[in-house]
Amino acid sequence: MRPQTLDEYAGQTHILKPGKPLYEAVKSGRLHSMVFWGPPGTGKTTLARLIAETSGAEFMPVSAVLAGVKEIRAAVSEAQRLKQQSHQRTILFVDEVHRFNKAQQDAFLPHVEDGTVYFIGATTENPSFALNNALLSRARVYVLNALNPDDLLLVLNRALADQQKGYGDRKLEMSDAIKNQFAEAADGDARRLLNLLEIAVELASARQTQVIDESIAQAVLTGGARRFDKQGEEFYNQISALHKSVRGSAPDAALYWLCRMIDGGCDLTYLARRIVRMASEDIGNADPRALQIALDAWQVQERLGSPEGELTLAQAVLYLACAPKSNAVYTAYNAALQQAGQSGSLEVPLHLRNAPTRLMKNLDYGKAYRYAHDEPEAYAAGEDYLPQGLAGTRFYFPVERGLEIKIKEKLEHLRALDAQAKK
Repeated sequence: MRPQTLDEYAGQTHILKPGKPLYEAVKSGRLHSMVFWGPPGTGKTTLARLIAETSGAEFMPVSAVLAGVKEIRAAVSEAQRLKQQSHQRTILFVDEVHRFNKAQQDAFLPHVEDGTVYFIGATTENPSFALNNALLSRARVYVLNALNPDDLLLVLNRALADQQKGYGDRKLEMSDAIKNQFAEAADGDARRLLNLLEIAVELASARQTQVIDESIAQAVLTGGARRFDKQGEEFYNQISALHKSVRGSAPDAALYWLCRMIDGGCDLTYLARRIVRMASEDIGNADPRALQIALDAWQVQERLGSPEGELTLAQAVLYLACAPKSNAVYTAYNAALQQAGQSGSLEVPLHLRNAPTRLMKNLDYGKAYRYAHDEPEAYAAGEDYLPQGLAGTRFYFPVERGLEIKIKEKLEHLRALDAQAKK
C-alpha cells in the first residue's frame, strides 16, 4: 500500500501542499539534500522514493543498521558511473542515518558537496545530536509529524478498498467505530496501522467471516503501547514534560505524563529515581516531607512490583506537584560547587580543625573553637566557619514559601546576632 504518487501520500500537509517549498521543489524536479526527522510510520522512506520517482533520479537506499563505509563507497561509485554515462542524478537514501558514526558520515560528505549524489537521510532522532555539523549544514531538515486520525483513516480505507494491493476483493466490513479504534491504536504510525489490519484480516479469515467486529478488534488491539522510544528523543521529551509539570504545580499534567511513560514501558526504577530528584531540585526545604515521600514510593514500588507499585509513584508525583516549590537548595548547591572548584584548596581554619593528638594541639588545631551548645540560643554569634577569603559568602537563600519561610526568618535572626557580636 505504499503510495505511488504525491497525491496518494497521507499526512504532512505542512510541507507537502501546493505553495510549500518541498512540494514545489519535488514537483519541479529541483533536488537538494535533506533530512526527514519524525517518528516511525510517518512516511519518511516513502517520501524519499516519491521524490526520486518524481524527479527522475536513481534511488539508492542504504541502511545505516547494516551498511558501512564499503557499501557507501560502492553506492557513490555507481552514482559516479551513472552521472558520467547518462547524466543521471542519484539520490543516496540513508535510513536510520543517526546510527552512522562520524567516519561513516564523512565518507559520503565530499560526494554530497560535489553533486555526485543528493543525500536524503531518515531519522527518528534529533538531527542536531545525531548528525555531524558539516553534513547537517548541507541538508535541509524537514520534520514529519505523527499522522493524525483523519490521515490514518484515509490509509485504512484505501487498504480496504484497493482490489489489487489491498483487501478490496474480499469485501470486508468494518464499522466506523472499529476503524476509529484501529486508528487510535496505531498512535500516528501508518505502518503499525496496516500491520494491525493485516492481523485482523487473517483472524477474520480464520473465523470464516468478512466482518471485523468488536471481538476481533479487541483480540488484535489489546495491549498496544503508546509511542515511546526508550532512551530516544520521545523518551527525553516525556520525562522533561513530567518534571516541568511537577515544577509548575500542575498535578493533572504531571500524572498524565507519568502514566504515558508507564504505558510506554518506561523502567520504573528510572522513574522513581527522577521523582526523588524532583523532590530535592524543585521542592527542597520548602517541604522536606516530599523527599521522604518520594523515597517511600520508590521502596514500596520495588516491594510490591508491577502493576500495584505504580500507584505509589503516582501518589508521590501528585504530592510533589501540589507541594510548595523552592529551588533554593539546588541553586545553593550549584553555587557552592562552582565556588569549591574555583577557589582551590583553601585551608581549613585552625579553630575548626580536629585535634586528636598532642602535636596537633600544640599547633593550635581546634584552639579558640566555640562549642555552640554552650552559647546563648546554642549559637556562637560572630563565629566564622568558611575558609579565609570566603568569610561572609552566602549560597543558600530560602524562599518565601513553605517551611523555608521559617528557615529564612531563623537565618535572618542569626545574622542579626552575628552583626551585634562583631560590633
